[in-house]
Amino acid sequence: MTAAPNRYAVDVRRDGGWVVAIVDPSGRDASLRACRDETEALTYASTVRQHIFWLSEEKLREYYRLPEPGREA
Repeated sequence: MTAAPNRYAVDVRRDGGWVVAIVDPSGRDASLRACRDETEALTYASTVRQHIFWLSEEKLREYYRLPEPGREA
């Protein structure tokens, strides 16, 4: 039996500064993290991508303290 794919995503943004968003399956920002520079943003985003690959959606929400999909961050 194969586990269901994790539908969370990561988005690196540069809008007056570097921000990494964890995006829930409904397309809403579940978490935003400001980063001091591009290197920090890309490193954090890479770590989150690995966790998305490794963890179930439930475990990812628990680990990052994310709200249920579709709820405000």
